[in-house]
Amino acid sequence: MSSLRHRLFISALGAGIIGLCSAASAAPAADVTVPGSTDFPESLTASADGTLFFSSLAGGRIFRAAPGAAEAVEWVRQGADGLSSTLGVLADDKSNSLFVCSNDMSWAGIRLPSGNTPTALKILDLKTAAVKESIPLPSASLLGQPPLCNDIAVAADGTAYVTDSLSGRILRLKPGAKAFEVWAHDARWDVKGPQLDGIAVLPDGAVYANIFEGDGLYRVTVNTDGSAGEITKLKTSHPLFHSDGLRAFGPDKLLMVEGETKGTLDLITVSGDSARIDTIKGGFEGPVSPAQVGDTVYVLDVPLKYLFDPEKKKQTPPPFRAVAVKLQQ
Repeated sequence: MSSLRHRLFISALGAGIIGLCSAASAAPAADVTVPGSTDFPESLTASADGTLFFSSLAGGRIFRAAPGAAEAVEWVRQGADGLSSTLGVLADDKSNSLFVCSNDMSWAGIRLPSGNTPTALKILDLKTAAVKESIPLPSASLLGQPPLCNDIAVAADGTAYVTDSLSGRILRLKPGAKAFEVWAHDARWDVKGPQLDGIAVLPDGAVYANIFEGDGLYRVTVNTDGSAGEITKLKTSHPLFHSDGLRAFGPDKLLMVEGETKGTLDLITVSGDSARIDTIKGGFEGPVSPAQVGDTVYVLDVPLKYLFDPEKKKQTPPPFRAVAVKLQQ
């Protein structure tokens, strides 16, 4: 057993993530596919029982895969309740909610048959898919670009944080609030094109975010009054490339993917202002998001170049799939 996999297994046990007995008795996890070749799921998440939920960047709907299923099925149809192009999804069992980033992507050439609707964070019932709230993103952008709801993280107190990728800001939605606040902004995020991307909250309460175009993993501390504190660019053990899909993994660790030319699932260990990046698995063609179910990490492998590259979009993309990466002793 490699030293990295040993560290992963021990860390997971210490964080209460993996039960030794269930890990020993569970059947090997299998990959999960999303049907079709036109939806381009951009994010996935898992609820506590192992149900997987997939977004649909080009199809404007949500897919779901029951625990043990080999293929996801449509769960929320295209355009339902004003759903538009979906990016980040996050299951939150505590509030029985599925947070969904719904976006008007017409500026990127994506126009849905059901029509494009304004960018908003949709909060769905995790069991029934009924829309509980639809919170529009603030339209005023510091960079003069449209808002782009990319990904979501939820803190222990129920506060939701959203990366607004084109506007270089992190938005905050307090429990029960009906409107976002601009919570954090940094001049280093003021770059044309997609910047802020993945976001996660570790048990210490700090908010972590990476950036897609360029190299950067940032920590934003939270002041006692809930406002954003110091913003620190962590010193990573190697430069990041197209970093995406950030998820918490234990008290001081994060899961992350780096795509497309790199194609890795990474484990990040945070220590002070430094972050060690270890590759768990490589060889992905277009990893966009990880999700953990027990001792398995599913990596959504969807090369978006088949959607946006003028030459590649003429070709049929490889199957959209969540690749099961087993963490074992």
